Amino acid sequence: MTIAIYPGSFDPITYGHLDIVERAVKIFDEVIIAVMFNPSKHPMFTVDERRQLIRSATSHIKNVRVDSFPGLLVDYMSIVHANVIVKGLRAISDYESEFQMASMNRKLNPAAETFFMATSSHYSYLSSSIIKEIAMYGGNVTDLVPLHVEQALRDKLQPNKEH
Repeated sequence: MTIAIYPGSFDPITYGHLDIVERAVKIFDEVIIAVMFNPSKHPMFTVDERRQLIRSATSHIKNVRVDSFPGLLVDYMSIVHANVIVKGLRAISDYESEFQMASMNRKLNPAAETFFMATSSHYSYLSSSIIKEIAMYGGNVTDLVPLHVEQALRDKLQPNKEH
């Protein structure tokens, strides 16, 4: 059984992330979407909120599990018996940093394989950061994130406003 981990901050999950998930589940027996805790980032959503948003967005997919972990990805891989890391690439600039990370993961755990997937062209411009910025200024993110994520963004940004 091939278990793949799709790690990321997913703050919040976008249609670009879901595109990678829906394609990865056709290749691997199980895909674990692993919400990473990165102390250098300042997330809008808590880890628990992100896990719940992802669970709701992927509830229709049978071979997906949502989890989170602190620490090194290669250590988490050992815990869940995963042998592949899935990473989505939007542009060549993503490749440079992801290649460096894949090389380091492989050094730390020689069995760790990284599987790069090119993001579908109509999602290549998407990032969670851009989504949050658009939402912060009241822009429309309807075509960029699932409806429940759009609502969660509104709730975070305008907690006292009626919908």
